[in-house]
Amino acid sequence: MLNKSKGILLIISSAFFFAVMNLMVRLSGDLPSVQKSFFRNFVALFFAASILLKSKTSLKCVKGNIQPLFLRAFFGTIGILCNFYAIDHMILSDASMLNKLSPFFAVVFSTLFLKEKIKPWQLMTVLGAFIGSLFIIKPSLDFTRVFPYLIGFLGGMGAGAAYTAVRYLGGRGVHGSVIVFMFSLFSCIVCFPMTVIGYAPMTAVQLITLLGAGLAAAGGQFCITYAYTYAPARDISVYDYSQIIFSAILGYFVLNQKADLLSVAGYIIICAMGIFNFVKR
Repeated sequence: MLNKSKGILLIISSAFFFAVMNLMVRLSGDLPSVQKSFFRNFVALFFAASILLKSKTSLKCVKGNIQPLFLRAFFGTIGILCNFYAIDHMILSDASMLNKLSPFFAVVFSTLFLKEKIKPWQLMTVLGAFIGSLFIIKPSLDFTRVFPYLIGFLGGMGAGAAYTAVRYLGGRGVHGSVIVFMFSLFSCIVCFPMTVIGYAPMTAVQLITLLGAGLAAAGGQFCITYAYTYAPARDISVYDYSQIIFSAILGYFVLNQKADLLSVAGYIIICAMGIFNFVKR
C-alpha cells in the first residue's frame, strides 16, 4: 500500500542509520579497512540469511544470474572498502558526499552496459556532479592529501557500478534479499583471508563499535528497502541526501570536524544536481 509520508520518513531514517554507520566505522579506531568491512558485512550476512529463512525465499534464481550477481558483489565490495578508507582519512561529510556520487555513476554505467539512452539533462547533472566533486577533492600536487579523496571518489564509482547490476537483476525478478545475501557472503569470503593475514588486535570497545556499525548498516538497509515499498523512488529518493546533513552534524559534535567552504560548495552543487534530476523525473 502506497504511503508517501511513511516512505519519506523511512528513507530519512535510512540516511540517519548510514550516517551512524560511518561514525561507528571512524570511532572504531586505527584498524585496517578490510577488517572493518568484514565485521560490517558479517552482521549484514546474518540479517540477510535470517530474512531468507523467514520468508523461505528460493535461491534458484542465482543459477541463471551468476555473472550480474558477481559484478554486484565485486563492485559493491570495492565501494565499501574505498568508502571505509575514506571515512578513516577524511571528514565524515566529505566521505559521505563522494559516496553519493554513485547515482550519477549509475547513469553512466547504465548507458554503457545496459544500453539505456542518456538524455541531455541527465548528462548535465552527471557533469555538474563531477564538477562538484572537484570542489571537495581540491586537486593539487600534494598526492598524500589528495589520495584519500581519490579513493572516496573510486568508492562512489564502485557503488554506482554495483547499483547498475542491482538494476539489471531487479529487471530479471531477483529478490532484493537474495542480492543482499550474495553480496554480503561474497564480501565476507573476500575479506576474511585478508583480515586474518593483516589482523589488528581489537579491544572489546572496538569490537562492539564495529558490530554497532553492522547493526546501523542493517537498519539503514531495512529502512530503505521498506521505504520503496511505500512510495516509488521518483517521489522519495531525493531525501536520501539528508545523510550529508546527519554526517556533518555527527562529525561536528562527536569528532569536532568542520567542512571548509570549498567542500560546502561541492555539497551544494552535487545536491542541486540530485534535486534537479529528481524534479525532471
